[in-house]
Amino acid sequence: MVPLVVACLLEPDPRGRGTHQQLGLPPCSIVVLFGRPCPTCGMTTAWANVVRGRWAAAFRAHVGGALLCLLDAAAVPWLLVSAMRGRWLGGAVPGIAGPWIAVVVALVTLVEWIWRLCST
Repeated sequence: MVPLVVACLLEPDPRGRGTHQQLGLPPCSIVVLFGRPCPTCGMTTAWANVVRGRWAAAFRAHVGGALLCLLDAAAVPWLLVSAMRGRWLGGAVPGIAGPWIAVVVALVTLVEWIWRLCST
């Protein structure tokens, strides 16, 4: 939930990356040193766009970041309702679901990064 709140407070950088600098963080070291994007370049911008409903801009900035934001947005109410009920909403959660979701998002992020490296 905290990342969603932070994303609401940030204005997406129109370049598609660099939004994290509004948090006082430095520019991406990989971009500064090598002039190439790192695997997470654009992720904060994607989150800031998703919370504003700017889907196309979010997915242009970072597909994996946009997916993570959507997963987080879906998980928050599900977890809150489950906590209030004292049991999982929709039944027991398979123990393997979380790791598989993480692997899929990581693979999407890796493929996107390779694509960006090859297309620049």
